[in-house]
Amino acid sequence: MRLIKLSDEVLTAGDPLVQLSRVDIQTLKQQALLNPRRRIRICAHPDTTDRLHEMLIVHTRGAYVRPHKHLNKSESVHVIEGKVDVVFFDDAGAVSDVVRLGDYQSDRKFYYRIGGPRYHTFLITSEFLVFHEVTNGPFRREDTVFAPWGPEESNPAACLAFQERVRAETEGKT
Repeated sequence: MRLIKLSDEVLTAGDPLVQLSRVDIQTLKQQALLNPRRRIRICAHPDTTDRLHEMLIVHTRGAYVRPHKHLNKSESVHVIEGKVDVVFFDDAGAVSDVVRLGDYQSDRKFYYRIGGPRYHTFLITSEFLVFHEVTNGPFRREDTVFAPWGPEESNPAACLAFQERVRAETEGKT
């Protein structure tokens, strides 16, 4: 399969038939480790204007996903490998739900879908998280709203402190 590099973090499939193997995932994991934000994705959809966006995404442990919500979109996540706590917040930043995800063989749920805008973040609890995400397009930056109470990625110390605080808040919650 031919991949087109859009950035260090984003690849897109260059063929209409998209196929991925275990070897492809291993390669993506190594590439994620080399990226400053410790993540990478393959977009299976042809471009940002497509009405359906499907991505295979790899994050490493500790990767920070700034709390955000998507306007006028649904989002589903299916875990292929790894474990993650998906934390949902109310608009003021209080934890409202925690979905503990893992692959199908784990004792965790392996899939979720949200149908409306809810702030959420990922707390990755395994060395790698490999997941399939589906959302509706087209992609417009203004459709993603970052939580004003979530630290910006440019402040690594604040991001780490935020993750540690949220992790402590979610201990024991299901």
